[in-house]
Amino acid sequence: MAEEHHQEENPGEEGPLRVLKWDLGLSEQITRGFRFPPEWDARYPGQNQTAADAPPGYITLFEDFFLQGNFRLPATEFMAHILQYYGFHISQMNPPGMVRVRHFEFLYRSHDVEPTVERFRAFYQLIRNMGFYSFGKRGSAKKILLNPPRVSMTGNKSFSSSGRRSSQLL
Repeated sequence: MAEEHHQEENPGEEGPLRVLKWDLGLSEQITRGFRFPPEWDARYPGQNQTAADAPPGYITLFEDFFLQGNFRLPATEFMAHILQYYGFHISQMNPPGMVRVRHFEFLYRSHDVEPTVERFRAFYQLIRNMGFYSFGKRGSAKKILLNPPRVSMTGNKSFSSSGRRSSQLL
């Protein structure tokens, strides 16, 4: 049986990939701070490389995945389900897409609700831009994030400094 891919909307591609401005210090900080094992052989990209220039056997992970999207390795099962459902590799997701997936998962888990692809799809649709995938608001769906999370997700619940849940689901 052929693998099923679920690409919902493809508004076309825009221009060539931009050369990214990398920060070696931040790369090393992420590698140490998130405790990448030495056997992962995390590498800092060379000058003038784009996100599409990872050497064979390597994948591109954006610093914003970790710093803004609260992404951690190994990835969660929910993230794996999203990638499997839509049929693309994590290195093809742009940072805003990662932020939306991780915030969705954070909000659902903070309310003791299991995040699922079906629930995710009620709020977001797949979009593609410059060869990378992201997720945009689905039609007339209400915004899911009313108050941004204030603390990172370290378990199944996350609370603001006041002890109250830091966001609401609609």
